[in-house]
Amino acid sequence: MPEVLDKNTIQQQIEDLDGWELEDNSITRTFEFQDFVTAMEFVNKLVEPAEAMQHHPDIEISYNTVRLSLTTHSEGGVTDNDFQLAGKINTLV
Repeated sequence: MPEVLDKNTIQQQIEDLDGWELEDNSITRTFEFQDFVTAMEFVNKLVEPAEAMQHHPDIEISYNTVRLSLTTHSEGGVTDNDFQLAGKINTLV
């Protein structure tokens, strides 16, 4: 089982992830695209890495904006799994 990271570790690791922020017990990032279709294409690209890791983001979609939130629900906070998936997501844009 992954361990929940302390706030100092999270802050250090988040500095290396472009666009991500700590929000409560999760790390979040909002992506803006040219239109709805492009936003949905991005969301569809998330399926493969999320399934491969068996770690799934919370996703909010509003027209051309996609907001992702990562937390390890089973552990009740942010773990290394969240940072690994965030890094993979950053390579998709």
